[in-house]
Amino acid sequence: MSQMISTNTLRTFNNFETPFFYYDMKVLSDTVAALATAQQKYHIKAHYALKANAEKRVLKTISKGGIAAECATGNEIKLALETGFAPKDIFFDGVAKTDKEILFALKSDIACFNCENIQEIEIINEFAGRLGKKAHIAVRVNPDVDAHTHKFITTGMEEDKFGISQWAFDNLIKVLDTCGNLVFEGLHFHIGSQITDLSVFETLCRRVIEIQDWFDSKGYTSANLNLGGGLGVDYDHPLTNWLPDFDGLCHTISENLPIKSGQQIHIEPGRSLVAQCGHIISRVVFIKEGQKKKFAILDCGMHTLIRPALYQAHHEVENLSCVNEQDTYNVVGCVCESSDTFAENMKGGKPHRGDLFAIHSAGAYGQVMNMTYLQRNLAPAVYSDEI
Repeated sequence: MSQMISTNTLRTFNNFETPFFYYDMKVLSDTVAALATAQQKYHIKAHYALKANAEKRVLKTISKGGIAAECATGNEIKLALETGFAPKDIFFDGVAKTDKEILFALKSDIACFNCENIQEIEIINEFAGRLGKKAHIAVRVNPDVDAHTHKFITTGMEEDKFGISQWAFDNLIKVLDTCGNLVFEGLHFHIGSQITDLSVFETLCRRVIEIQDWFDSKGYTSANLNLGGGLGVDYDHPLTNWLPDFDGLCHTISENLPIKSGQQIHIEPGRSLVAQCGHIISRVVFIKEGQKKKFAILDCGMHTLIRPALYQAHHEVENLSCVNEQDTYNVVGCVCESSDTFAENMKGGKPHRGDLFAIHSAGAYGQVMNMTYLQRNLAPAVYSDEI
């Protein structure tokens, strides 16, 4: 039996049609509290990245916990406002902010636009002028720092599409000098996701110091330094090591990035806040016995959780219905794609038709990326404090 799912809860699961996302709200609350403690201890302001999970109950828990917001679209800004985040606590990221989104953000009086390219800065300046407003912006810099993570989720290398690289700085300053409707707030960085080696953040801090000094020399001092997100979680031991090292992250930044008078450090965690509170509960549809392999075929698939197919990501899988009798088998999804596999040669409880399985660490980039491929229904959310 799972350490996070009791016998009584398992019985309750039978009342729900599978698959569904199960959220342990105590785990979420405790995780939010740990981040809130770390940000207060080290005087670092955390903004939750809504792209990781946009369920309203999740967002309300995070906003009530004293965490600010980072949004990547206009609709995320709208959702943040609806779930308790104040405009002054909202940052707007994203490489392709549309005109409509920029105007909405300006009218909503959000705290800051984290700008990805020079043309974007010019457009925001133009729109702010039309509205008679001053737009607060930070420049997202591409620091050319390797996050040592999967190539699809690294964002801080020179060849990536994100941020403004050092070779364009001189032109950037010329444009900033002409933009009278902008307030320069500082610098923004984000080098990738699922970073488990904190020394990567030490390297980033050194680059931030160098780049900040260059901007200072040009007359653009930073009231805010934003190091983005990226803190990883333990996908291998989600039931015993579910709390991310927020204290370690904030300590590393504090030790390696000295701040000036009146300056504020920001971070933008997403995955680390929500990954371990979420689980997919799915049922075995069929058992297929092959000559070389045995398959437990679930009623969820890559349309429910795309990370294994897209990133070859590992998620712990558990047979909740059978724990004593052991077997070795593959756990696969219901989609007609060979990449729709959740576990290969898994050693676990022997599967039977109708068994309930849990796919752990599914709170981040799970339900928010759920889709209706093959016209299947979207998997709903079930919350631990509502059953």
